[in-house]
Amino acid sequence: MDKKISFFLPTRKGSERVKNKNTKDFAGVSGGILHIKIAQLLQVDSVDEIIVSTNDEETVKVVEKFNSDRIKIIERPNHLCLSSTNIEEFINYIPSVVKTDHIFWVHATAPFVTADDYNLALKRYWAIIESGEFDSLISVTKIQQFLLDAETNSYINHDRSLVKWPRTQDLKPLYEINHAFYINSADNYRKHGDRIGVKPDLFILDKIKSFDIDWEDDFEIAQIIYEKYYGV
Repeated sequence: MDKKISFFLPTRKGSERVKNKNTKDFAGVSGGILHIKIAQLLQVDSVDEIIVSTNDEETVKVVEKFNSDRIKIIERPNHLCLSSTNIEEFINYIPSVVKTDHIFWVHATAPFVTADDYNLALKRYWAIIESGEFDSLISVTKIQQFLLDAETNSYINHDRSLVKWPRTQDLKPLYEINHAFYINSADNYRKHGDRIGVKPDLFILDKIKSFDIDWEDDFEIAQIIYEKYYGV
């Protein structure tokens, strides 16, 4: 089995919810969450290269400061950088710019996923691919809470006719895709037009590592967490 794999890290300019989300200063770090993420990725020696796909000049400035020959900046077409861009069109574009047989898609907006986490995930991926039990790997957050479908007024993960309020640890666990990372083969991208295969394995991240920066208050909360647990 060919184990050549690339990180794929997309950014774009014009973020609407948090202005310059990826590159503005974060917890005193110049270059922000993008700088933090690139530094983490460079610690993962078993990944051949880091593809940064962007149309953002500020992203390019931050990335070029690392001066690493493992990093390749690829200018993304503007029509694939719009808030209205169809994600499936973007997914189909990725194997045309990533030349390795496997793709490790990551996001700067998950600043608490570390090099150790990526190494563990990659080790797991190679194992499941070799065994044939699964065909891809996605990061998830385990949820065991009372979840209500307001439209049907029914509970999603327990039967109230049996037990009205079971212990939360006895609820059926559900899994939220947290977008920290996806690992899949380039062949599966082409075959299924998707960043996961038909039978993905689930890599569970804890609540902090699952944190995704999407809104302004997420950014502020993440800075507090970073300063407390990750800052120097």
